[in-house]
Amino acid sequence: MGLLSSLFGKSKSDANEQEKQDKKNFDILKYDGIRARNMGKLPYAIKCFEEAVALQEEKETLGLLASAYLQANRTEDARITLDRLIAKDETNVQALLSLASVCYIQEDYEGMEKASQKAIALDEKNAQAYYLAARAARGLKNDLQAIVMLTKAIVQNESFTEAYLLRAEVLWEMRQAKDALNDLEQVLKLNPEEEEALLLKATIHIGMGENQEGEACVEQVIALNPFNVKAYLLKGGLLIEEKQLDKALENYQEAIELIPQEAQLYQERGRVHLLMGDKAGAAEDMKKAIELAPEKENLISGNFNNFEKSNLQTGIY
Repeated sequence: MGLLSSLFGKSKSDANEQEKQDKKNFDILKYDGIRARNMGKLPYAIKCFEEAVALQEEKETLGLLASAYLQANRTEDARITLDRLIAKDETNVQALLSLASVCYIQEDYEGMEKASQKAIALDEKNAQAYYLAARAARGLKNDLQAIVMLTKAIVQNESFTEAYLLRAEVLWEMRQAKDALNDLEQVLKLNPEEEEALLLKATIHIGMGENQEGEACVEQVIALNPFNVKAYLLKGGLLIEEKQLDKALENYQEAIELIPQEAQLYQERGRVHLLMGDKAGAAEDMKKAIELAPEKENLISGNFNNFEKSNLQTGIY
């Protein structure tokens, strides 16, 4: 019996020692991973977190690993890790919100809806959960539900600029211009330099035939950020609509000087050249647009061909 006790006692002691060593290794790996992440050494951080959770599926480390995967654009790995985390803690609101965000990246709006609604059920005062639910509803083509969720988000956080901006986008798509502009005014009150709000405001004014107000908003964006491609495209489109082709050409030339690698600017300048009867200039711009964005060659060529046929039929030149 003495021999047996000695053997079993040693086995238990070895197990305890192994457990202590695993705990020590886990701590080393976890905090090495945190240090590596903070130093920008993401691949090494991920390796540390992976080895740590292989030793112990601790919730915080699973969260760190999921976050690191997202930083590395490994969205599927992030989703799998978040699923593991939520399986261990179904009441983890932050993990559910992170999962909803990953689903949004993957365009899985049903999964996003499910995760965000679970978060809302756990924390009905969480503005971000309502906002993500609205994103999901919009992806599912349910605009009314999106507005309801965004309104609830704003009730919880009256300074939630992203929620006002998204609600304005949805309202404008429903052609509720007045309400959309009211939301944009709220955004600009909170952040007068919010470029997306100014561009949407410009789009709405132009859509309502208020070109002067729209152009003023576009010019404000360009003054704030001379590298905003959307602003030049919007301004160019407005100038073409007003048949101010020389000014439209000047607008795109200015933009291309500042942002020479943006294919769409060449494409739109080519449209102006075509309207002005300069087929050679249009062709050169088309070639440059395709050179910069070869993956969009069919779209670019098709747009040019359709545009040329339309102009020939209407006798613009």
